[in-house]
Amino acid sequence: MSMSKYKVGLVGLSRGQGLVRAFATHPQVDVAALCDINPARLADLGAEFKLPDSALYTKYYEFVNAPLDIVVIATPIEYHAQQAVQAMEAGKHVLCEQTAAYTVDDCEYLVKTVRRTGKVYMMAENYCYFHYVRERKHLIDQGKLGKIFYAEGEYIHEIENLLIDPVTGERHWRYTRAPIWYCGHTLGPLLTLMDDRIVKATGAQAGRNIHPNETVAFIDMEVGLFQTQKGAVIKILRSQVARRYPDTVYYTLYGTKGFVENGREGGWGGTQGRL
Repeated sequence: MSMSKYKVGLVGLSRGQGLVRAFATHPQVDVAALCDINPARLADLGAEFKLPDSALYTKYYEFVNAPLDIVVIATPIEYHAQQAVQAMEAGKHVLCEQTAAYTVDDCEYLVKTVRRTGKVYMMAENYCYFHYVRERKHLIDQGKLGKIFYAEGEYIHEIENLLIDPVTGERHWRYTRAPIWYCGHTLGPLLTLMDDRIVKATGAQAGRNIHPNETVAFIDMEVGLFQTQKGAVIKILRSQVARRYPDTVYYTLYGTKGFVENGREGGWGGTQGRL
């Protein structure tokens, strides 16, 4: 018996080209349309997957009304909420790269649109699916750590070349993004592991000592402190300019029966750990 395929369209082919290649390998997916403002990039990726010109779009409003089941959004964050809403209103389910939105109003608009249209929306926080995160989830669900009362997360990733082009000096879209705005790689896995949500938040930042004349994107370090619905406390660190090599992704969780953490040797953080 043949399995029907979902017609998937992807917008934002810089970050999104990796997603296109991943979806193309899925047995239940037909990559049916692509959209990007860069015609050369669009043509190259379209040729790679043998898509006709009629399936290649430079205008989002035309793309979102194509005969698709699912729209995958990989554009800069400032466009995520609006494009997701437009896709759902056009009858499509949505998989959107994180962050979902920069404002509470846009988040509320997303929720209302999901309820009104009945479409599925998912924020694609990939760090929740790291192998060691899934293994920890299994341990926690078995009750081996007991009740989680405290957790920490760090995502220190120096990306100055993605803020300003080192050759041309061009300012990229991340140039105005404060580090803490991109907290999904820390909070996402922790909240998934804890099966919890944030109810209170506060924060502090260390100023701009490395780049004193630049924007909020160049804040040396930001700290977030959160209270969860279940009463736990979470602390996160975020920087996109701190001189920390290799980059680090770190999580630790404390429960009434024990703790779990990954190594601090840098990289993806899954090669060592403690339990």
